[in-house]
Amino acid sequence: MMRKITLILSCLLMAILTACSTDQKPASPSAETKAAKVEAPEYISGRTAFQKLFVTARSFAADIKPIRLTSNFVADAPTSQGKAGIWRGDFASPSMRQSKAYTWSGVTGTDLPERGISHGTEDSWNPYNATAQVWDIPYLKIDTDKVYEVAQKHGGEALTKKDAKQPVMFILDFSKKDAKLLWHVVYGTSPNDAKLRIAVDASTGDFVRNEH
Repeated sequence: MMRKITLILSCLLMAILTACSTDQKPASPSAETKAAKVEAPEYISGRTAFQKLFVTARSFAADIKPIRLTSNFVADAPTSQGKAGIWRGDFASPSMRQSKAYTWSGVTGTDLPERGISHGTEDSWNPYNATAQVWDIPYLKIDTDKVYEVAQKHGGEALTKKDAKQPVMFILDFSKKDAKLLWHVVYGTSPNDAKLRIAVDASTGDFVRNEH
């Protein structure tokens, strides 16, 4: 009789231990790895960012044209590769006389836009405004990695040698004065605090001028 009781108790104890072991099963390592990959920052070049933003902007109007593309400096971004973690594109519809901005973000943080593409508000657009000229996509042939190389050869290298973490941002727009689409490489966190600004032809990759 005692043996039967002991056997029954042993079976019950084994069942309890097995249930506890099942409930406390650790999370799958693959799930943790996937979560980490989602949160990893993403940095892309100017042409890649433009393509992403332009596709989204076409939902605003069929005749949409680009006005400007601007990167935001984010610490740790590989600017020497012409890449940034945040890009903003401004577009206009000539038929609607309206403009709209779109932002792509590959990073997360306080006061930063959400990851992915976010839509800005609509605004009026004046085709006679010299600082908001639209341009045709075929003009954009040179990407920001090559643009950075040109800027480095015309004064940028001296700054990055002094400060390996020198902020750099990129601006793309059409210069009515030059009748050219220009990349502006800005050595600073904004055009206003720039130590150096280099203009590069976005169609040929040629150095245009030192703007600072």
